[in-house]
Amino acid sequence: MSTPMTPVGGATTLLVIAKEPRPGRVKTRLTPPFSPEEAAELAAAALEDTLRTVLTLPVRRRLLVLEGRPGPWAPPGFDVLPQCAGTLDERIAAAFAACVGPALLIGMDTPQITPALLAPVLSPAGWDGCDAWFGPAEDGGFWALGLAVPDPCLVRGVPMSRPDTGRRQRARLTELGLTVRDLPPLRDVDTAEDAAHVAAAAPHGRFAETHGRLSRAAVR
Repeated sequence: MSTPMTPVGGATTLLVIAKEPRPGRVKTRLTPPFSPEEAAELAAAALEDTLRTVLTLPVRRRLLVLEGRPGPWAPPGFDVLPQCAGTLDERIAAAFAACVGPALLIGMDTPQITPALLAPVLSPAGWDGCDAWFGPAEDGGFWALGLAVPDPCLVRGVPMSRPDTGRRQRARLTELGLTVRDLPPLRDVDTAEDAAHVAAAAPHGRFAETHGRLSRAAVR
């Protein structure tokens, strides 16, 4: 059993792992009922909402860990880190390896995040007596992973995109003797049903506006 880890620095680095929202490359499970172009538009809106929220947070550094190229949806204030090749666990591990000090990674599939939701991690005492933060997703994955010391070995080798991914990732942390605190579960945007649920949960964002407009157009 390992000794509990302690942060190297003060403030947290916040990473957003994302794909360039290109038709046919993102949110393919939204088609149908949405077209590939509409699915990409929804993905862009989800990413914009996520990045806009991150810009309001008190962090040391903001990293956009991107597969593809930045577009007009990418605001100033982020350092862009290209994703490495390999499986998702390898890409997440490489992103953490680029960080020094506490780091929190989130995805682009939860545009309903708010500053209040992430406040426990980013508060001055967020890492006191805590080695990791874990945000479970309702589909069995995870939407947030925070590491006091961003050791890529804490992620590499965990099977991703499975119903038991979240359970396995959290077990990896606890089996190494780390103290883990949990964030509330959230629903990822994967299917059309998910998209409707998330749009209703965050009705004032760009994602909800885009989802409403595309849904209304589909029934005309």
